[in-house]
Amino acid sequence: MDLQKMLGLWWTVPAGLALVGYACSLAGLTRPQRAVWVTARVVEVDPPGHGESGKHGIPVTIVYQDPGTGREFRLRHENRRGDRVQVAWVGQEFPVRFPRRRPERFHLMLDSEGRTSGTGGPNCMVILLVLGLVVQSFFVWGWQWGLICVGGLLLLVVALSRDGEYARAAQLAEGVTVQGRVVAVTRDVYTDGEGSESVSHASVVAFTTQEGVEVTALCAQGIRNIAGSLGRDIPLRYAPADPSVLTADPDHERRERTWNNRFVATLLVTGTAAIGVGGYCLHHPWPFT
Repeated sequence: MDLQKMLGLWWTVPAGLALVGYACSLAGLTRPQRAVWVTARVVEVDPPGHGESGKHGIPVTIVYQDPGTGREFRLRHENRRGDRVQVAWVGQEFPVRFPRRRPERFHLMLDSEGRTSGTGGPNCMVILLVLGLVVQSFFVWGWQWGLICVGGLLLLVVALSRDGEYARAAQLAEGVTVQGRVVAVTRDVYTDGEGSESVSHASVVAFTTQEGVEVTALCAQGIRNIAGSLGRDIPLRYAPADPSVLTADPDHERRERTWNNRFVATLLVTGTAAIGVGGYCLHHPWPFT
């Protein structure tokens, strides 16, 4: 088999890895499926101090129980194991997973939706496979079919677009505005490959909900002059059902939502046009050639 034919079989690698991954998921052999999932509760919130790093999020102390032994664990989380906590309060609950018989090796998850089956890796392989096949269609079937495949891919992206932003917008639309206070400003210095440094700041904001819950949040957007915002009182809008859904700038949220809607509409129009042009040129000569 020559090199060209071997390169033509590139698709077998992502397809094979995807099949193996899905087979392991069906058999219950993936790491998330073999792990123990429990609910942890926040018992302490230790916000970053002024001038400290905010890249680890808000350190929290959580309590959870090993269902196998009944033993309770009280451990500190600082983004080293699992997701980064950006909004926290005492009594908040998170999903936690850990290997069987190793409950101290926990990973905190902000949510468990779509993460318990272990199909994240196979899904990535499918995405790579689809992208590769779309590119290959230009060379194997011609640019007309390539356009049709690109258009189909764009329409697929539109169809699979999650409505998370719309759910967030609906929650904030029914939200409550309270007065928050900046209790600290984090500072992180990043160095690029050329040695240039850039500084990133985030405000540590504390506020109390109408139910009397004291919430601490990291806000990197929506606050003017973040670096000099220490001690400033700012209005915050949060969702009563979930205080982690909050914003310091509702207008920015609306602008982001409008931009997302325009982007999705652009994908829809572009995908439809690509399919139309490709289909037309399959049966009619291209007028500019």
